[in-house]
Amino acid sequence: MTTTHRAAARPNLEQVAARAGVSRATVSRVVNGFASVDPALRERVEQAVADLGYVPNQAARSLVTRRTDTIALVASEPDQRVFGDPFFGDVVRGVSQEAMAFGLQITLLMAQSHGDLDRIAGYLTTAPVDGVLLVSGHAGHDPLPATMVAAGIPVVIGGRPLQAGLDVPSVDNDNVGGGAAAARHLAGLGRTVVGTVAGPADMAAGIDRLAGFRAGLGRAWRSARVERGDFTVDGGEAATQRLLERVPDLDGLFAANDLMAMGALKALRRAGRRVPDDVALVGFDDIRMATLTEPPLTTVRQRSVTQGRAMVRMLLARTRPGLVLPADADLPDDDGTDRVVLPVTLVVRESA
Repeated sequence: MTTTHRAAARPNLEQVAARAGVSRATVSRVVNGFASVDPALRERVEQAVADLGYVPNQAARSLVTRRTDTIALVASEPDQRVFGDPFFGDVVRGVSQEAMAFGLQITLLMAQSHGDLDRIAGYLTTAPVDGVLLVSGHAGHDPLPATMVAAGIPVVIGGRPLQAGLDVPSVDNDNVGGGAAAARHLAGLGRTVVGTVAGPADMAAGIDRLAGFRAGLGRAWRSARVERGDFTVDGGEAATQRLLERVPDLDGLFAANDLMAMGALKALRRAGRRVPDDVALVGFDDIRMATLTEPPLTTVRQRSVTQGRAMVRMLLARTRPGLVLPADADLPDDDGTDRVVLPVTLVVRESA
């Protein structure tokens, strides 16, 4: 069969309408996602679409709906961090799961530098996307949230927005509560010289987990027992080494993510400090590798996949008014709020 014959055999809107016994306009409303169609008619159209193998013309569909069914996911991090940190992988997995469920395509953009952020901001103002998801934002020069708002492009942030006075919807994990839970657990084990390898001071997760840890320790808090890391294994190892040099009698340590906790294990082992006998160690994230460390890591479990899924739903609620999102026990109820904070859980294993 020739290409011309194959193209001619492709079913069209009129054939779907004839098979379903409805008007062409009704078929158009169904395939373009409009809600104002009788359920019985919708079922007949969907069955006809399946029977004939009809595939809508995307260009024509975009003209009707003014949607591209494409969303952009932007990570304000170099690609080595995005692909090397399981947190990002879980968020992307959640975004992908929910996007596929609603027929959306994803464009992934990564900012290697401040200049990249400027270029991405300029691109997104004219790009064929329905909305934007932002993860791993940093304080300081990040034009993306304000640029998207000014351009009228729907945007949802993964994490706590850092720009003061900017009203942007967000989905976060309870970083403050998780940091506090880690502190209380270490104190409950009788550890009295407790420190932390905190995250970057220009990231909401780094700021909030440290704030929670400080609140959880209360009067036992000592600012001198804090070293900053960069959420990487190497950064956690170097920060722990510096902390041990200043606080050699350290007996409890909270690393603000699991990768830094893995680095802390290396530094503690090199210093001859046993975990948990000499130093109890708690991480944050509960990545898959947390069960494979020696000893297995006690950590704060955050719901990164759920975060990605919830971000897509929050964006859909703002780009497709009237769309009924099916209930899901793993996801928070869509009550129209612009600020969702997912609960976290302390998972106790052998390191603390």
